Amino acid sequence: MNSVLAWLLLLPLVGAPIVYLVGRLVRRRGPEGRPHTEASPSASRWAALLVFGLEWIPFFIVARALASGGQAVLQGPWAGTSSSALVPVQLRFDGLSLLLTGVALLLGTLVCVFSAPYLEREFGQEKYYAMLLAMVGAMIGLGGARDLFNLWLWFEVMAVTSYLLVAFYRGQPGSLEAGVKYLVQSSAGSVMVLLGIAFVLGHTGTLDLEALRSAGTASPLLLVAGGLFIIGFGVKAALVPLHTWLPDAHAQAPSGISAMLSGIVIEAGLIALLRVVTAITATSLSWGVILLSFGALNMLVGNLMALRQSQVKRLLAYSSLSHVGYMLLGLGAGIYLSDAASAQGGFFHLLNHGMMKGLAFLSAGVFLYCLHIAVGDHAPLKISDLSGAARRYPLAALALSLAVLGLGGLPPLAGFMSKWQIFVAGFSTHSRFVETLVVFAALNSVLSLAYYAPLVNALYRHEPSPAVATGRPMPALMSIPLTLLSLAIIVVGVWPGLVTWITMPAGQALVRGVLVVAR
Repeated sequence: MNSVLAWLLLLPLVGAPIVYLVGRLVRRRGPEGRPHTEASPSASRWAALLVFGLEWIPFFIVARALASGGQAVLQGPWAGTSSSALVPVQLRFDGLSLLLTGVALLLGTLVCVFSAPYLEREFGQEKYYAMLLAMVGAMIGLGGARDLFNLWLWFEVMAVTSYLLVAFYRGQPGSLEAGVKYLVQSSAGSVMVLLGIAFVLGHTGTLDLEALRSAGTASPLLLVAGGLFIIGFGVKAALVPLHTWLPDAHAQAPSGISAMLSGIVIEAGLIALLRVVTAITATSLSWGVILLSFGALNMLVGNLMALRQSQVKRLLAYSSLSHVGYMLLGLGAGIYLSDAASAQGGFFHLLNHGMMKGLAFLSAGVFLYCLHIAVGDHAPLKISDLSGAARRYPLAALALSLAVLGLGGLPPLAGFMSKWQIFVAGFSTHSRFVETLVVFAALNSVLSLAYYAPLVNALYRHEPSPAVATGRPMPALMSIPLTLLSLAIIVVGVWPGLVTWITMPAGQALVRGVLVVAR
């Protein structure tokens, strides 16, 4: 199993520079077979797809071992385990790691396919695919990190790759501005995390998460460290009011990267936060109240800000704030009350949000490409541009409708089922505080339809907008990720038990860590 875990981590990290070199070394052929000076994007794209395809093999091997072995934790050393090792990296692969890795691989693979026609006119595609692989690899390392330093290290690698991808359109001032804003705020958060790590090390003498969890040490200094971790990781997880980078980054990045940022990157920051707050102090049960409070704030602010948006990608970005709130409701209740059902509901919504928001951004990317990019225009996609789009782009319109209606919580789509599980688990706790938040969350779910419904309504109007009338045809390759994610949202909504194998171990792993500290 150790070698399988090593391959799970190594494949994307080693594959990233190889993909870049392949893209740089393989050149397009000019007229009459003469060499062309431009790098071949298809070579780097196919190399990246090959790496993603190979990555699924160790993932399923590890998933099967977790399911059949009856163990919540798998440990696998890589590149040395002794204190004298040059690079002492160890992986602890449990339910949280499995969930994070699965969503990252799913979205990364589909974004790689989607980006082929989307970026056909862009330069530097070999950098794009290499950074995409590296970002996925960093998230795998983050999910399996067993000590605070390596958790921070993988967090930084993920952040650096996402900076570069947000600012991919380096010739556009808006893209560079969003990238710098993202860089400055995330860097400030990283400094907070590093300072918190210093406090923990100075007080306890160890950074190992299991050792910290088992020791159950409580002190004011560790509470300060916990606050620093909430601020630092909260920037990446888009906790209000640490979210201000998010709408600009989502709006300016390529649509595939917007899907990654909203679908899994902010969730990776949330999982990093959960790893830390359940390990650093014996009073970790109080962190559940803090997470529940942030959840309520995220839901309200996200919905109110989304109501004001006329640009599609900014609307979807603000709605991500709200859905982080639903995740925090389930996960916070799981920590506060040691309730595995609530934690499982939170992770179920994390999975569904990854699929639904990934589909929403990819569908919006289709319209952005066909109505603007393909005609040489990088103007933002507005809701008014989508008027009558369903007649000319029926698959993209259906996919976007399913995505936003699922995000709004309409049955029988996946978003409804995960919200329902969070609500039922919350009422089952018989906690007046949690029950009040559940009612608040249900009202916010209804409120979200106030901005999702006009989006769907615009798609099915009779009169097409000028942008739709002059738009280009949808590339066939883009239909693959749209179709797969649309089917997944429907199937998981009808048969939610199909994903229990990945959500239940995640919930159990979170609550198990809380119970160890509470003893």
